[in-house]
Amino acid sequence: MRTNFPHIRLRWHRVGSATAVTAALVLAGFGTAVHADATTSSKVTWAATPCATPKKAGELACNSLRVTGGTTAFQKARGITPKAADAATPSGYGPSDLQSAYGLTAAAASNGSGETIAIVDAYNDPNAEADLATYRSYYGLPACTSASGCFKKVSQTGSTTSLPSSDAGWSEEISLDLDMVSAIAPKAKILLVEAKSATMANLGKSVNEAVTLGAKFVSNSYGGSESSSDTSYDSSYFNHPGVAITVSAGDDGYGAQYPAASKYVTSVGGTALSTSSNTRGWTESVWKTSSTEGTGSGCSSYDAKPSWQTDTGCTKRMISDVSAVADPATGVSVYDSYGVTAGWYTFGGTSASSPIIAAVYALAGTPGSSAYPAQYPYAHTSSLNDVTSGNNGSCSTSYFCTATSGYDGPTGWGTPNGVSAFTG
Repeated sequence: MRTNFPHIRLRWHRVGSATAVTAALVLAGFGTAVHADATTSSKVTWAATPCATPKKAGELACNSLRVTGGTTAFQKARGITPKAADAATPSGYGPSDLQSAYGLTAAAASNGSGETIAIVDAYNDPNAEADLATYRSYYGLPACTSASGCFKKVSQTGSTTSLPSSDAGWSEEISLDLDMVSAIAPKAKILLVEAKSATMANLGKSVNEAVTLGAKFVSNSYGGSESSSDTSYDSSYFNHPGVAITVSAGDDGYGAQYPAASKYVTSVGGTALSTSSNTRGWTESVWKTSSTEGTGSGCSSYDAKPSWQTDTGCTKRMISDVSAVADPATGVSVYDSYGVTAGWYTFGGTSASSPIIAAVYALAGTPGSSAYPAQYPYAHTSSLNDVTSGNNGSCSTSYFCTATSGYDGPTGWGTPNGVSAFTG
């Protein structure tokens, strides 16, 4: 089993040409990032959620960050002045924003009924259903409850009563994932599968359980360093034809992670998303805060290249395939109440982009029974928003870390523009 202890990130960034901002330890020892963005009128600060630093060797990290202050892109666009850290009101993008940005308004209103989207995370969120209800009620989305059969929470063995121990950090991650699925595909059912720990074995068993229970769309917002065991994990946990499995590309900037490197999954990178005066009404660039924080990408050291991936610079699996919003400064609204002050928070990280893409797959319809849906965007590249600016680090092969016209590592073929790119 791999060992993955991400370093505690103490970051500083220049704001304009003269001001150096020194990050401080907050939230039980996690570093705060400071981001100066053209879309914001004051500095946005954030910190990695606690599950981004595993408790023990062999555990994987979640890929989420929570905003702690400043004025987000959502707030600036609407002239909202309360600080983003004020949990009383949303300070991030909501369902109508995300549906508009990705051309999904009509599909979200019409599609998704009868589909089940699974969220795989570690540990238990005892407030998951109640927090989900608050989010959906606030935004006028249809209720999704266990009583109605819309929402179900199980352990990695499928038990609804014998659940893992509760964990506040992973509960933040769970709230983010559930809310993003709701924002994009409000008519779909949601299955939350909670692994007993954040090891690849337990998370992988949870993926298998999600598929056994009928989910055709499975989102995974975690990852770690690659290892020689990855090909065996591929066959044990991720080889599920007819199921769209999405995985976050990571939040540590340029560099390949697993399971995003699995040839059987859709690896999802991250962007900065802002309103614009262009025809689309939105614009995106590669999410990068610093050389050690931003969307992941890279050429796998172990996983074979899938047949549908044809870039020539990487002989093995290339990350990513597609992308969606992940920059905390342009982050998404989430309601969470376990282990934090109950209220509204803004989150970023590729933990946001993975469930968004899983939900887009659900709006597009059930995949072909023998297909690997990761290949669908490669057959419909013109139906994506091509992201052509930004980078997530330095690399010897430019498109591995720098956006360009067509395919690139940080954003893949681009972001959703409707559902056409996610159908067979």
